[in-house]
Amino acid sequence: TSVNHMGYTVLGIAAAGALVSGHSAERALALTGATVEMVAHGLITGALFLMSGSLWARAGSYEIGDFGGLARRTPALTGAAVVAAFASLGLPGLAGFVAEFQIFAGTFAVYPGLAAIALLGIVITAALFLQLVQRIFLGALPDRWTSWSELRPVEIGSLAALLLLVVLIGVAPAWLLRVIDTAVTPLVAR
Repeated sequence: TSVNHMGYTVLGIAAAGALVSGHSAERALALTGATVEMVAHGLITGALFLMSGSLWARAGSYEIGDFGGLARRTPALTGAAVVAAFASLGLPGLAGFVAEFQIFAGTFAVYPGLAAIALLGIVITAALFLQLVQRIFLGALPDRWTSWSELRPVEIGSLAALLLLVVLIGVAPAWLLRVIDTAVTPLVAR
């Protein structure tokens, strides 16, 4: 997913740098979205890697096929994984949506063909993350995981901090957008 998200970032930067007359507001929007995408990606990926480490610490494996049914044993990890997955695929109300919406809204004005092609990435990301959540957390719980432990307080606190920012940016992005717009608008106006 990092390749996907950084692809969106590059798309927003390319749209901002487009040598087209007019469209300065749309180009600024795309660059603002690219910047928010980098922030959102850092938060979301940090949460995903933390959860991956939690799985490894308990199972000694990263193989998706080794898991299943963990929602019954670790509801906190399941909830965090669902929020992070939905944020990564750009669900409204989460940071990924704010970034991707701005990137695509700005890019469609200058590169509509590229923006349309890039929309396929959202579909692919959604399919991959939904399958990941289904295979790890739903279904039958393997016998070897009957004593699976829930997240420790330090893991819950770390995930909560990351995901709180993901939700905050998703539902009230104005504070972040103001800071970014202040830097972006003069860059695109040149």
